[in-house]
Amino acid sequence: MRTKKDISKIKNLFLQNYKDAKSELQWKNNYELIVCVMLSAQCTDKRVNLITPALFEAYPDVNSLSNANLASVKLFINSCSFFNNKAQNLIKMAKSVVDDHGGEIPLTESELINLAGVGTKTAHVVMLEALGANVMAVDTHVFRVSHRLGLSSAKTPQTTEADLILAFKTDLGRLHQAMVLFGRYVCKAQKPLCGECFLYELCKSKDKVQI
Repeated sequence: MRTKKDISKIKNLFLQNYKDAKSELQWKNNYELIVCVMLSAQCTDKRVNLITPALFEAYPDVNSLSNANLASVKLFINSCSFFNNKAQNLIKMAKSVVDDHGGEIPLTESELINLAGVGTKTAHVVMLEALGANVMAVDTHVFRVSHRLGLSSAKTPQTTEADLILAFKTDLGRLHQAMVLFGRYVCKAQKPLCGECFLYELCKSKDKVQI
């Protein structure tokens, strides 16, 4: 693991270089947010943004989605990975929100993870987007970046999340957004752009390109 000094440097550099970092998912309210985040699991944000305009036109709110025809929802999202399961979970989620939460998307972790198709990562993304909550979510980008920087050597996203919370403590939501964008565009899985990296001197990766 890194020293406190190194962790502080990494944290500050992320916050300085991604002052206005935000998700690339396009949404207008908490209903659209949770649908987008559920669809984005193992699917690119770009793909989700192509799918959702027609989906939200057909089902503009949680009530309409709760009464949706499963086959119709599948047609709207069939270019998304795992669309069969996602379509079922979207309708189940909407029914639960209508029946158990008065049609309002809940924003606590315990309530969110009780919804169909919503795990801890999805719940945390919804919370940090909707509330600016001090929570960390570990997707493939955050997992890769945190390991390359020596912030975690954990084998799972859950234990990596725990390491990042322990290391950073505050600004977790902003750091999540920064690490996602950094991993997507700079510290890429294939051919990372080491020559453009503001964290190059702090990188511990075996994939580090010598410059």
